[in-house]
Amino acid sequence: MSRREQYTIDTSALDFDPIELVDKYYQERDKRVHKEGFGQYQEIKGEFSNFIDDHYVEPGFTREPLKDEVEVVIIGGGFGGLLTGAELRKAGVKDIRIIDRAGDFGGTWYWNRYPGAQCDIEAYVYFPLLEEMDYIPKERYSHAPEILEHSINIAKKFNLYDDVCFQTEVTELRWDESISRWIIYTNRGDEIKAHYVAMSNGLLTKPKLPGIPGIDKYKGHTFHTSRWDFAYTKGSPGGDLMTGLADKRVGIIGTGATAIQCIPHLGEAAKELFVFQRTPSSVDVRKNAPTSPEWIARLQPGWHKKRMEDFDILLTGGLPSKKDDGSIIHKSDLKKNETNKDEVSDGWTDVANSEKKLTKDKPKLSKEQKKEIREIADLTKMEEIRNRVSGIVEDEETAEALKAYYWQFCKRPCFHDEYLQTYNRPNVHLIDTHGQGVEEITEKGVVIDGKEYELDCLIFATGFEVGSNYTSMAGYDVIGRDGQSLKQKWDEGLSTFHGLFSKGFPNCFFLGFTQTALTASFTHMLGEQAHHLAYVMKHSMENDATTVEATQQAEDDWVESIKAKSAAIERQYIQCTPGYYNNEGHTGNNNGFLSGQYGGSGAEFFKLLSDWRDEGSLDGLEIK
Repeated sequence: MSRREQYTIDTSALDFDPIELVDKYYQERDKRVHKEGFGQYQEIKGEFSNFIDDHYVEPGFTREPLKDEVEVVIIGGGFGGLLTGAELRKAGVKDIRIIDRAGDFGGTWYWNRYPGAQCDIEAYVYFPLLEEMDYIPKERYSHAPEILEHSINIAKKFNLYDDVCFQTEVTELRWDESISRWIIYTNRGDEIKAHYVAMSNGLLTKPKLPGIPGIDKYKGHTFHTSRWDFAYTKGSPGGDLMTGLADKRVGIIGTGATAIQCIPHLGEAAKELFVFQRTPSSVDVRKNAPTSPEWIARLQPGWHKKRMEDFDILLTGGLPSKKDDGSIIHKSDLKKNETNKDEVSDGWTDVANSEKKLTKDKPKLSKEQKKEIREIADLTKMEEIRNRVSGIVEDEETAEALKAYYWQFCKRPCFHDEYLQTYNRPNVHLIDTHGQGVEEITEKGVVIDGKEYELDCLIFATGFEVGSNYTSMAGYDVIGRDGQSLKQKWDEGLSTFHGLFSKGFPNCFFLGFTQTALTASFTHMLGEQAHHLAYVMKHSMENDATTVEATQQAEDDWVESIKAKSAAIERQYIQCTPGYYNNEGHTGNNNGFLSGQYGGSGAEFFKLLSDWRDEGSLDGLEIK
């Protein structure tokens, strides 16, 4: 029996052996697993504190400490905080204060000003509140300045600048039982009382550095991509040529989504560019284009909500709905609903579309066969992406090193039309570490396989702290009823009701990946969470409630209900090449990115919340 015949479905038409390919995936995974897990990264503090300084504000900002009281404090001025503020305004809440360490609204898009920064989800899906803002993005994949501008415009429309504390870091939240208020302490000496607190700290806010020996010895210029130093490189976030690098030998560590976008600009500007790679990203076609006026003219009211929902449904194997009641059409209904199609049609939905083609004429498939078809669709797509590398990169050794051997969603997929072409430049050098990473950093540069690469500038595109405790990522602890610490409560894993409420922390709400659905479009999930939160808070305020809090039973039931789903997701991702999705290839981290999440599709989770609101009793919450 040939290895290919181990599949129960016919794979003879494939131009690759799926069994051998999966074996290679495992081999590539195994050589990249570090025993340190997340310990291989360096926390930014102490002598590294300058890596998180805000370059975009004038130095020397001071103000008098606040000792007042507000109805609602929102921590975080990114899309989560903006959407929460917008939903609360629509619910009639007037007394809102937002606190953020940045100098303006925007969250991730305030910090991400590196050259080439764009959204990698279609802008017509990713941008929130498009119809309410009466705005259509200029391009299919908007650049960072436009996204930041949209954030600021949301804040203006919903009057969120009225009472805001920028350049302010929360140091602690503490519940005062005697007055049923939260006390928010900050690095500005504030002691702000708040009836309600919404924590929207965001995932991509706290940069991390690699824990490479000698990282503190380097004498050249260095910075993290989330704090791009245009004073050194020159150029601009809009993509102007970085003339400051014309005589510089530049190195960059990291080849994830950020690096994919900025490397083409570095390659164009630098005298020499050295890209130090541990694991290549999958880089598919982006096909960015200006927004078509004809397409805009065809849009009907409600188009934005439907497009967001359709995108999420397509990613999980369903078909976009055209039924009047908004119900989901699944792939099994394809023949009787052939007018339903993928309106987004991008790299994210391509695997799902390939799977539909494979199942179209096979209405009766076993569970195992469906699993095999999903595997074949993914393997086929990744072969297409790897073949694209060979078709673009001229040097064969470089091309082979740039090929990603893992399942497409083991890492966040990347899309770019200039990244691979950059390696055809004579001044650009890919230094592949064969999965081992950089050995050492010296005063002069970087060491790989015993060879030192001397550099004038070293850039870290090493991402953000994701796989640690929630409060560690937030940068402060939350002390709830009876002195209970959120850090301690969640040390062994998240424990919430609907991902928003946690017993012992009344009037405190959590936004982000806190036992919620996993969806590629983070803004869609944040919008649904904000809407759900506003519904609960409006009810609480209209009934003059003092506190709203999850019941212990509701929390226990919620955690229990998602165990099987979240465990299945974690088992799937542990087979992947190491990264923050799977705790750097290690099990047992109860605070990993995917740990304890809802595990179902976004559409399923959002419907669950909607049905709960429609039922109307607020079952699972104790409101006094």
